[in-house]
Amino acid sequence: MSPDPTSVTQLTPLLFLERSAAVFPDKEAIVYGDQRLDYRQFADAVTRMARALQASGIGPGDRVAFLMPNLPELLMAHFAVPLLGAILVAINIRLSAPEIEYILDHSLSSLLVADPTLLESLVDFKPPPAVKETIVLGDGFEEFLGRGSTEPLPWRVDDEHRPISINYTSGTTGRPKGVQYTHRGAYLNALAELIHSHHHAGSVYLWTLPMFHCNGWCTTWAITAIGGTNVCLRAVDPALVWDLIATEGVTHLNAAPTVLISLANHPSAQRFDRRFVVTTAGAPPSPTLIGQMSDLGAEVVHVYGLTETYGPYTVCEPQSGWEQGAERIKLMARQGVAYIGADPIRVVDEDMNDVARDGKTMGEVVMRGNNVMSGYYNDPEATARAFRGGWFHSGDLAVWHPDGYIELRDRQKDIIISGGENISTIEVEQAIASHPAVMECAVVAMPHDHWGERPKAFVVLKPGEQVEGGELIDHVRGRLAKFKAPDEVDIIEALPKTSTGKIQKYVLREQVWAGTEKRIN
Repeated sequence: MSPDPTSVTQLTPLLFLERSAAVFPDKEAIVYGDQRLDYRQFADAVTRMARALQASGIGPGDRVAFLMPNLPELLMAHFAVPLLGAILVAINIRLSAPEIEYILDHSLSSLLVADPTLLESLVDFKPPPAVKETIVLGDGFEEFLGRGSTEPLPWRVDDEHRPISINYTSGTTGRPKGVQYTHRGAYLNALAELIHSHHHAGSVYLWTLPMFHCNGWCTTWAITAIGGTNVCLRAVDPALVWDLIATEGVTHLNAAPTVLISLANHPSAQRFDRRFVVTTAGAPPSPTLIGQMSDLGAEVVHVYGLTETYGPYTVCEPQSGWEQGAERIKLMARQGVAYIGADPIRVVDEDMNDVARDGKTMGEVVMRGNNVMSGYYNDPEATARAFRGGWFHSGDLAVWHPDGYIELRDRQKDIIISGGENISTIEVEQAIASHPAVMECAVVAMPHDHWGERPKAFVVLKPGEQVEGGELIDHVRGRLAKFKAPDEVDIIEALPKTSTGKIQKYVLREQVWAGTEKRIN
């Protein structure tokens, strides 16, 4: 006899907190400086925040934006907002005022909760009309919480396919796209994170990865599922990171390769007798970096994915037959195979045929499954393009090895990944082109030892105009987040173009990446 469908519990990360508050009520859940909360207090704080949002007019389907670093309040928001059936919009704290305003306007966020330090740094920031109220951490936030109560709310949803969050990522159109995560997808990907990053009930997780980035690769929900401890960190300070690993007994952290480079080369770096797990993504880590972190006692887990895939989609799963030493480390630098819960990854040609598994033939990486977004918010055309042929098209080019592992070689999309952050080359080009002396320009990624990739601009000036590259860099910094400005600007006579006038960016990339094996770093 088949079960009654109405009796089946819908999958949602809210169930993680319900369970841990019951099973581990007195266990440490959140650590931030001198602040320490157990799971009973964590659940109560989430309920109070949800009730305060409800008293402020927030209900099912409403968008609630948070602009803050890795603070306990942002971790709580990952449960409090969906507890009302509302949708969390966690905003990249490195963006400029116009970029943040665009996200708030596009998402139609009804309420903004922000860190005061971040707000003070934003020049001429004006929330759009959709934002009915801005709540600032501090006295204003305490007043806001006072609107709520601890009267329980059900840790349930009636539709697991309902959006739980919207994560904005740069796109090739130059405008950020809102990537929609569902309760079901977040639930399943959080469990996959626990498996592939080797978590357990004794996990002490250090928040070096931004919670706003792919919702912290779903680790915002995963650590709670396992009853682990979240050690919050306002900003990544290598000396403090090493200190917390020692004093708090940190067992796990996630970080882009650029963060690991800063840790491995810092004077405070030390080798521990116990192993700790470092999961890295955002750019392919070099074999050298993997070796450095391993020498410091870290077990490096290499994963790959995009914002559209809830963060990681593949993992470079170690095999017992791999030799030790340099050859093993080289194999570990590949992007690997699909996560548990995801469809097997494919590398395809333009006709959606699988390329040869020869480690040489390049094709595009495509994915589908539980840990792929439900679509771009309010952008059906972009969603249809992304899912042509029934698979999500990553825009990344890779080779497929005989053992089924993929390895990235280049990028189709005009996206630069710098220190784990996406930079749209078109967005940077538009900022450069707004300078009155510029006739046309093209921006490509160039390799960088620390950040992995950085933007480089090639600019053609209008006849009779003169301008230095530094002036153009400052011009971009005045319009976009500073990390998006190019590191180098070459003033040239003409851009390489096809017969139809299309700029041949691959020619520029070949010039910039000459002498390297890959066109991605």
